[in-house]
Amino acid sequence: MGLKFMEHILILTHDPDGTRDWFCENLGFRSGYHPEFGFPVHWLYIGEQDVVHIGKARHSAHQDTYLRTPGDQEGIDYAAAGAPGSGRIDHVCFNCEGIEDFIARLQSRGVEFSQRKAHNSNLFQLFMREPINGIKVELNFAAAEAVRAGLMPEWTDTGTPTVAGG
Repeated sequence: MGLKFMEHILILTHDPDGTRDWFCENLGFRSGYHPEFGFPVHWLYIGEQDVVHIGKARHSAHQDTYLRTPGDQEGIDYAAAGAPGSGRIDHVCFNCEGIEDFIARLQSRGVEFSQRKAHNSNLFQLFMREPINGIKVELNFAAAEAVRAGLMPEWTDTGTPTVAGG
């Protein structure tokens, strides 16, 4: 089981295109490929690694559902409001290996998580919320590792549940 590297941050903002343009024009990021999530995003790259993901705050109910973590409570606003200047980091992501060990560790500690597989991607994702500060954490594993472990995602890009778990 191991963390390999920090993978990306997701910024939700009222102006995704302007945010993308600013990061590309001023910092030298390159806008590039991203899987289909069922809502629009921009992925910005340093070399061949996507490190900044940008989406529109409050884009759709599907987006809210996809980005939700198991412990999120009804009536609490976890999303950026979408007003000018409201852009915020939605989550941090780490690339990992050893998915079975991670799941066993999280379950033994009572950490609620959800499992996702974005359409046309090679990633199997675990999402959870760190309870001290409310930071959403995403752990990405190679989809082939999850398949070898016999795992099935709870959510896909369409937001359709496939199995219960976590």
